[in-house]
Amino acid sequence: MATRKRLSILGATGSVGQSTLDLVNRNPDDFDVVALTAHRDVEGLARAARESGANIAVIADPECAGTLADALAGSGIATAAGADAICEAAAMDADLVMAAIVGAAGIPSVMAAIEAGTTVGLANKESLVSAGSLMLEAARTRGVTILPVDSEHNAIFQCFDHQRPSGIASIILTASGGPFREWSREDMRDVTPERAVQHPNWSMGAKISVDSATLMNKGLELIEARYLFDLPPDNCRIIVHPQSVIHSLVEYRDGSVLAQLGAPDMRIPIAYTLAWPERMDTPCERLSLGEIGKLDFEEPDPVRFPAIALARSAMEAGGARPAILNAANEEAVAAFLAGRIGFLDITAIVGNVLDGYAPDAPESLDDVFAIDEAARAQAQQQMERYSA
Repeated sequence: MATRKRLSILGATGSVGQSTLDLVNRNPDDFDVVALTAHRDVEGLARAARESGANIAVIADPECAGTLADALAGSGIATAAGADAICEAAAMDADLVMAAIVGAAGIPSVMAAIEAGTTVGLANKESLVSAGSLMLEAARTRGVTILPVDSEHNAIFQCFDHQRPSGIASIILTASGGPFREWSREDMRDVTPERAVQHPNWSMGAKISVDSATLMNKGLELIEARYLFDLPPDNCRIIVHPQSVIHSLVEYRDGSVLAQLGAPDMRIPIAYTLAWPERMDTPCERLSLGEIGKLDFEEPDPVRFPAIALARSAMEAGGARPAILNAANEEAVAAFLAGRIGFLDITAIVGNVLDGYAPDAPESLDDVFAIDEAARAQAQQQMERYSA
């Protein structure tokens, strides 16, 4: 790259954060790491801060403040703790903020980065799902570029004619189908958390892995794509592609379809984001279509995987519905991972919360957080009706 980039990574100890740091550490002459944050993983955060030479390490849990300070004593790396400190780290002077905190917890820091006028590498889909209109309006006002990091949205971004969007007919997100693509509903009834997190193609955290197993992850990505690329809901589609070689497609008005292909390695879209508008080398496996032999496609099954229908309905309704969907799903997935409810109960609970809670559209982040909190409470009430 022509000049060194100042980089902050929010969620540095998670899957995306670790992949980002791997690329940064392989290219030490290209990046200056400003801030790293984590939720409670003090050891991982301290190690990452030392290896990358970060200016500051921030832990979200205030109870970990002393442990983090001890772990980095004598390193010259500053430390801080708490939710406000995470937002302050996001707003520090940087060229790019990699926003990789999982869930609605990442929303305040993404907005802080936008309000600071910093380019955002967005790996936190919940920010746009829950607060899409507010986030994009803030980005437009401050002239901030949002670079999508998720492989599907990154693929669309690469194929999308940003100068002439009127030529685009639709965007098509690919889905692997998850570990239960060929299972019946009855077979999925007894799925354990240990089995649900075993994704066939990607290595991800537990929450995202469960979302991929229910296909809720694809539903959330559908909503995010609708906001990112400003297309009508009917022009946003999903196709199941088990090999995860084509990461997404853009269809144009003349019938042309552009696709982005690559190995299922998150370092590829992360590298695109880090180097944008240039490119950088990666150690990722090169695609060999001859070895792959064939690519398969099928329509998603909304009966076996109702999450997609729930997400599409929320996307079409807009307003508060996407935020409710996300909050209820986060609570239900956490309960499933804790062994409190069954696998099929996840989408049942989300559907019930959507049916029973209909607030006005949010006009501020405070409204988003209020809707999020109320939807979580509704989900917890629903869980009393279910048992694992």
